[in-house]
Amino acid sequence: MTTGQHPTAPPRDDASDTERLPTLAEQMADQLGGWRGLVESSVPVVVFVVANIITDLRPAIIASAGVALLIAALRLVQRRPVRHAVNGLFGIAVGAAIAWRTGDEKTFYLPGILYGIAYGLVLLGSAAIRQPLVGWIWSVLAAGGKSEWRQDPRLVRTFTWLTALWGVVWLAKVGVQAALYLADMDTALGIARLALGYPPYALLLLITVWVVRRVTREPAAPATPTA
Repeated sequence: MTTGQHPTAPPRDDASDTERLPTLAEQMADQLGGWRGLVESSVPVVVFVVANIITDLRPAIIASAGVALLIAALRLVQRRPVRHAVNGLFGIAVGAAIAWRTGDEKTFYLPGILYGIAYGLVLLGSAAIRQPLVGWIWSVLAAGGKSEWRQDPRLVRTFTWLTALWGVVWLAKVGVQAALYLADMDTALGIARLALGYPPYALLLLITVWVVRRVTREPAAPATPTA
């Protein structure tokens, strides 16, 4: 057996793991879908807001749902990833169905508000029981399904406070939308849906990726020897 290269040398494994970790820009682009994903997810809501001001509720619903379907179909034809388009299409379809049935334009935004409340509470709950949701999502999206962070107290603490931050921000932004919903300020609600959609999400994602990458690159403190 040759001794020039040990197959289980930890320094080489650590270096290769670092090299395989996607860059911050790559992780941001993947989660946001790039500029195209940002635009395509916003267009159906913009169409609904504008069409509802110019025409009436039902034409606005038809226009918004039609645009969402067109975007999804275009991505399929071009053989591009459809995850973001399908997510947007599902949200538009549920809201459109409720608004069509009730005849109340503000109910178009109700599923998003309810989803936001539930998501924020789940985030805070997972942080409270020390099973931070952001950490598990990171395992799936950025760590290839690995969950070694559970054995690292620094990462557990990091993911816990990041998850709490996500939960607080999510509930704050959905709280603004809920207040506008209860005040029957339909147009302002549509504008708030756009303004409080991707910008806070992008900022939270940037903070999360930057913080986690920084913590994982810092050497762990040496263990205190026991007597």
